[in-house]
Amino acid sequence: MNNAFINQNKLRLLLVITFVLISSLGHANRSTNWADAQWIWQEQDGPTNTWVAFRKTVDLTNIPKKALAKIAVDTKYWLWVNGKMVLFEGGLARGAAPSTNYYDEVDVTPFLEKGKNTIAILVWYWGRTRKVHDDSGKGGLLFHANLGNQQLVSNASWKMKQHPAYDSKSGGGGKNPNRVNAYNVKFDARKAMGDWSEGAWYTNSFDDVDWDKAIEKGMANSNPWGALVKRAIPQWNDRGLADYISLSLASNKKINLPFKNSSDSLIVISAKLPFNQQITPYIKLKSDAGKTVVADMDNPFNMLTGTYITKDGIQSFESYSWINGHNVEYTIPPGVEVLELKYRWTGVGEMTGTFESSDPFFTRLWWMARNTLYVCARDGYMDCPDRERGLWVGDVADQTGAVFYTLDEPGRLLLKKGIDNTIAYRAGDTIQGLSPGFGAYRGKSSELTGQSLQYIDQGIWQYYFNTGDKATLQNAYPAVLKYLKLWDMKPNGLPTHRQGYANWVDWGIDPDPVPTNVVLYYMALKAAKKMAIALNETKDMAWYDNSINSIEQNFEKEYWQGGRYGSKNKPVEERVSALAVLSGLAKKEHYDILVDSVLLPVQKSSPHMEWIAEEAIMLTGQYDKGLKRMKQRYKEQVDRKWLTTLYEKYLPRLRGTYNHAWNAPNYVLSRYIAGIKATDVAWSSFEVKPNLAHMTSVKQIVPSVKGDITVEVKKTESTYQLKLMSPEKTVGTIYIPKEEKGVKYILINGQEIWTNRELKKTIKGITLEAENLEYIIFKVDSGNWNIKAFSTNQMKHQIKSAGK
Repeated sequence: MNNAFINQNKLRLLLVITFVLISSLGHANRSTNWADAQWIWQEQDGPTNTWVAFRKTVDLTNIPKKALAKIAVDTKYWLWVNGKMVLFEGGLARGAAPSTNYYDEVDVTPFLEKGKNTIAILVWYWGRTRKVHDDSGKGGLLFHANLGNQQLVSNASWKMKQHPAYDSKSGGGGKNPNRVNAYNVKFDARKAMGDWSEGAWYTNSFDDVDWDKAIEKGMANSNPWGALVKRAIPQWNDRGLADYISLSLASNKKINLPFKNSSDSLIVISAKLPFNQQITPYIKLKSDAGKTVVADMDNPFNMLTGTYITKDGIQSFESYSWINGHNVEYTIPPGVEVLELKYRWTGVGEMTGTFESSDPFFTRLWWMARNTLYVCARDGYMDCPDRERGLWVGDVADQTGAVFYTLDEPGRLLLKKGIDNTIAYRAGDTIQGLSPGFGAYRGKSSELTGQSLQYIDQGIWQYYFNTGDKATLQNAYPAVLKYLKLWDMKPNGLPTHRQGYANWVDWGIDPDPVPTNVVLYYMALKAAKKMAIALNETKDMAWYDNSINSIEQNFEKEYWQGGRYGSKNKPVEERVSALAVLSGLAKKEHYDILVDSVLLPVQKSSPHMEWIAEEAIMLTGQYDKGLKRMKQRYKEQVDRKWLTTLYEKYLPRLRGTYNHAWNAPNYVLSRYIAGIKATDVAWSSFEVKPNLAHMTSVKQIVPSVKGDITVEVKKTESTYQLKLMSPEKTVGTIYIPKEEKGVKYILINGQEIWTNRELKKTIKGITLEAENLEYIIFKVDSGNWNIKAFSTNQMKHQIKSAGK
């Protein structure tokens, strides 16, 4: 068989696979209405790390009621209309699936004027494939907008110019293709086109007579960019330019602006951020031409810098490639006067969830975990925002629980995007560890079996359960089933170990991969069965039941070692025992010995599985011990007052990035200490069962898909007060603890309804659900509820006074 025939068949197969993958994304997200819009660029296809400026002027006799522009690029863009910035960093790294390109919809209506209007777009073409971006091989801009009685489309009538001030040889991102996609920004103001001034190239008055005509490269939905898919998440939340918290020199001496470097050597100004954030640094200065200013981070793993070479006079510069850390470090040459230093904080939606408690340690820890989650979210959820920016599915699984207690709708949509991307970029029946993949290592599997299994339960299923998004579940389910069927059962009734590309389940000490994956496989099976039930895939039930039952019947005899779960000849470690508790495979009669002999004292896990060990202790009901372990593990970080995010590793010392995705103590604190969890799909019902342990108060806001749920709990020796604000179309179940002294009186919204263990009165919207030895349980409709319980030594006049 000749090579031409083989290659032709491979091409046909690729086209079929691409069609199937695109179809799975749903027709609602695709766009075919681009009229005659053409992909445009310069004559060259690149080159790599190129910034190209585009302009188009159009006359409008009337301003349309609604003007939506559709914009697609490889790779990023900035949009101005009539000299005003409309969008800061548009574009998502490619793509939704192989051979696809995301496009944005941007409302330009508020920026249009009668008469002449100038559309200006700066496009940054990365030109390299790495972990988060699948390079098309060609830079490009595609534009379409309905402007009332006319359409504006990208074509050869647009003007373009490769921006001469941006240096395509700027480097950055790391030499290893396992690192960051983006590049350093190096900008020479002596070659600029009026950027950051009233005469900039993106303003109406700029003369573009010497610019070239754009070169048409292909129609919409054509190769190499591929099928166009609507952006899966909202645009970044651009908070505008802001002042730093403080400015200081290397000697820690605080300074104020303006500040002139009057010395004969370089001076570094350290600009403090409120916490570790994704930012772009800005500077306004006065200088002679030819001076070099560098904006870097204090972050030791930061791989990107902004370099600015000055022109004469007063000038401004913002480095458009985002970086992150705690302090921006501006290197200022002799003779340069700094007039302003600012930063732009951008990110996915808002961190609307909060957690506060009477113990400041856990309040701060939750806040640090929140910051860690947010700084690890952008084009996708990622392992870290500095060293790699890779969508590792195990990292995303760790993040998933925290998302639903921390982020608003854009954060949930980013999780959906991650699931869709992972399914689209799987290798055959293998759910890989990365999407799009390994970049220059393309062709090598990135499957980490433990992470792929974890993703099925803690990622895909939990996303559905918390959102009710059945379409995403339907898209993912067939791939989940095929992946699980890659495992065979051994004669001992347990699944055969699959190594993937690396036999890795966790950093830390003494991991035990085989039983770890057995439990993760069991959890994935149970999650997939729930998916099948939700989707009415009854034909798969027998296979699930057989596999689940086989593991349940054989796990204990294979892996119970008398005081722990794990392999016989492996050192004692806590991961397998923790997962056994989480999965339900552990026998409850083992709980005490597991907590006291393994889960509390054995601390070998990395943060990737640390939160799993903490959750396991919480599930046994020993909340004080769960908090004890959490404090022991995170104390070194919480005590570092400069640190605002959480580390990748902490054994034998703090190592790796100080903002790694797999720290989720906020999930554990919210779910088990504040005690708030969904009990039905999409939070239509939920539970409020606080377990304060040593604390006297907790306040939590949960940004559920139904709306914010606010819970505030305070307790004293004689009172227990719980306030709940719950959104519409929800039912809450509230647990009032009896504790040692019991409960004699209960007031709800100021009315006494419980006296001497009897319900005395009913209130609309609340019913007594049950009473047991530990709790009095009420079911409440949506609304505001103030419940106050008093122990037996309280007097009625005190109760009535307290209810006011």
